[in-house]
Amino acid sequence: MKRKTLDDLFHETLKDIYYAERKILAALPKMARGAQSPDLRAAFETHRDETQTQVERLLQVFDLIGKPARGKTCPAIDGILEESEDLLQAFAESPALDAALVAAAQAVEHYEIARYRTLCRWAQVMDMSEAAKLLQATLDEESATDDALTRLADGSVNRTALQAA
Repeated sequence: MKRKTLDDLFHETLKDIYYAERKILAALPKMARGAQSPDLRAAFETHRDETQTQVERLLQVFDLIGKPARGKTCPAIDGILEESEDLLQAFAESPALDAALVAAAQAVEHYEIARYRTLCRWAQVMDMSEAAKLLQATLDEESATDDALTRLADGSVNRTALQAA
C-alpha cells in the first residue's frame, strides 16, 4: 500500500472544500430569500458572487497540481447546511430569523476559514506559491465575510431579534 503524503492530504482537503463551496453556492440563494433585513439579503447575494469566484480559484488550484476537479462528500458542511435549513424553517416569520441566519452563515464561514487556512499553510510548506496565493485570496474573502456578518449582527440584526422578544 502506498504511503500517504502531505501532497495526498492537500489533495483530499482540496476535494473537501471544493464540494463544500459548491454546496454553499446552492444554499446561499435560499438564505438570501429567507432574510428579512435588506442588508443581510444583500450580504448573502454578494457572498454568492464571491463564492462563484472562489470555486473558479479552486479549479485553478486543481490545474496547478495536475489533478481533476472533483469534490468528495463533506459530512461537516452537509451537517452545517442541514442545521441552517432547520433554523430557516424553525424561525420562519420570527423576528429572530435573521439572527439565526447570521449564526448559520458564520458556522459555514468558520468551517471555510479553517479549511483555507490549513490549505494555505500546506501550499506554502510544499513550495506551491501560486496555489498559496489563490487560497489566501479566498481566505481573506471568507474572513471579511465573517467580519461583515458580525457587523450586521451587532449593528441591527441581534437588536431587532431582542426587541421583538
